[in-house]
Amino acid sequence: MTKINSILEELKSLTLLEAAELVKGIEETFDVDASSSTPSGMVVMQDAGGSMGSNESDEKTEFDLLLEEVPAPKKIAILKVVRSLTGLGLKEAKDLVESAPKVLKESISKEDAEDMKSKLEEAGAKVAIK
Repeated sequence: MTKINSILEELKSLTLLEAAELVKGIEETFDVDASSSTPSGMVVMQDAGGSMGSNESDEKTEFDLLLEEVPAPKKIAILKVVRSLTGLGLKEAKDLVESAPKVLKESISKEDAEDMKSKLEEAGAKVAIK
């Protein structure tokens, strides 16, 4: 078995949460943005400032939803909301909730972020939009 086939077999065994963490680690290690790809599927390298060529005066249009705190008595209710918002399985959602503070959703619109934040706060979570 070649080195690449071995890596592919390892990747197949990852959970969604582990795969997301792998992508984040690759992005940080190699200074790439996996969400910014060309039509051919190639990953685009960021410039030194990490701005991808946008002006600093542009209004922010993409936001990250950060799950900051999960009070123990509210954990199950929050877990249900996290599952409905992310589509994660029970184990992945539980791992995510237990690892707070953690980014729940990345690069979403302000409206979506506000909607998700209100649902999580209704369940008892402490949430921030970054």
